[in-house]
Amino acid sequence: MTPSWLSLGMVARIILVSGRVQGVMFRDWTIQAARAIGVSGWVRNRADGSVEVYAVGEPDLVDRLTDRLREGSPASRVDRIDVAEAQLQPVDGFVRRPSA
Repeated sequence: MTPSWLSLGMVARIILVSGRVQGVMFRDWTIQAARAIGVSGWVRNRADGSVEVYAVGEPDLVDRLTDRLREGSPASRVDRIDVAEAQLQPVDGFVRRPSA
């Protein structure tokens, strides 16, 4: 049986953000943006200096978050964004995860 949240047209995407995105409050800004838009998931720093975002929600809402990530937080500089479809996993809210 398919869980109800899978049948609601939800998508999941991994978004890798590169540039000056660590040490500039980018993760906190991402959490605020995701919660305001209504997207669930998580954000974490990566050892290579990028930030990884796992976003789950209706396709148009995840697209809106992706557009915001392209703009970046006030103190950041986004040089590149890579977006990939991901496997749907149950998530509740939008949180910060430990660095990977």
